[in-house]
Amino acid sequence: EVKYYGQGKCCKLLDLGICHIGSELKMAQEGRNIDEPVLVGEEKGSVKSFTLNRPRQLNVISSEVVLKLAEYLEMWEKDDETKLILIKGAGRAFSAGGDLKMFYDGRESKDSCLEVVYRMYWLCYHIHTYKKTQVSLVNGISMGGGASLMVPMKFSVVTEKTVFATPEASIGFHTDCGFSYIHSRLPGHLGEFLALTGARLNGKELVAIGMATHFVPSAKLADLEARLVSLDSGDMDVVRSTIEEFSEKVNLDQDSILNKQSIINECFSKENVKQIIQAFEAEGSKEGNEWVTPVIKGLKRSSPTGLKITLQSIREGRKQTLSDCLKKEFRITVNILRSTISPDVYEGIRALTIDKDNSPKWNPATLDEVDDEKINLVFEPLEDDIELHILETEENRWGGKYETSGCASVLEYAFVGV
Repeated sequence: EVKYYGQGKCCKLLDLGICHIGSELKMAQEGRNIDEPVLVGEEKGSVKSFTLNRPRQLNVISSEVVLKLAEYLEMWEKDDETKLILIKGAGRAFSAGGDLKMFYDGRESKDSCLEVVYRMYWLCYHIHTYKKTQVSLVNGISMGGGASLMVPMKFSVVTEKTVFATPEASIGFHTDCGFSYIHSRLPGHLGEFLALTGARLNGKELVAIGMATHFVPSAKLADLEARLVSLDSGDMDVVRSTIEEFSEKVNLDQDSILNKQSIINECFSKENVKQIIQAFEAEGSKEGNEWVTPVIKGLKRSSPTGLKITLQSIREGRKQTLSDCLKKEFRITVNILRSTISPDVYEGIRALTIDKDNSPKWNPATLDEVDDEKINLVFEPLEDDIELHILETEENRWGGKYETSGCASVLEYAFVGV
């Protein structure tokens, strides 16, 4: 039985609006037909599966996607009949991350996207700690927030077409959606490297470092999905053995970035971004290290403010729990979107996706001009109790929703006064 989520009994959720834009306007902005669902779901016995369905936009995560994901995942976790959940993306992407245009369009209104940010980080915690067996089938681009629907799953299946990256710092943002927790726990200082450079990893590399569980050739993926559906089981051992029937052993390519771990550890363990770049440049001048040069160029093109915020967040993440990382990331995101210390995120989005000139004008323009004391401001608690509330006790597991948060009260008050 095929069901199109977003219709029927769940349609009422659209009336809530996110970023205070009507659902029809949101759909128009997302470049799709008003009747076309952002998630397409199917139920077969105890198996629930859904497909991210914005292929023309590389399945970016919009406010509507977040809203629907949260409702269905909560409903399925509480449903005794549901045993296994599958997620995949339509087209050539799994998900390219957050909807940058949504943030850019809200740049003139303070906290216009506070709701979707709150809901996304709140949802990230529940995905990490989900009680039912989930399998992500990742056959394409999986970047930024999109990868938060891949890495935390019980099983994450990747292919030769999988491309992973967390490039947020380069546009004046930061590594978010739980990745200050994930990256800070990678071997050595690989997390700092991935967060600062936005370097890409392929499917084999993701399995090698534990960010994916299995490598399956794309030609076998449809057959694997059919087998998982036919299992009608969420037993971890059964699911694992089934995936292993289709998976292949991973052997890294000789030029894999993971074979450069000693250089990465040496350089990205330095105290600050400037020292990291200096050490990396020194390594790049040595014979055989030509791979460093394009990475250095990328670092130097990136937002100095975004780089400094990201490095501090990853470093703090090593000593923080998952929920603490998400609460911290929420504060950073709100302050960045408020342009508390810099408008770089909007300039980065403009250069990348609006004007597409790839010539951002950063403010401040250099690392030396970025005041380290001001960087600390984006980590500070927010006013009016605008904080992310994650309830970790079992009896209140799905509590702390946006509707009962201080964020909702503040925005409601703001719009009443308009």
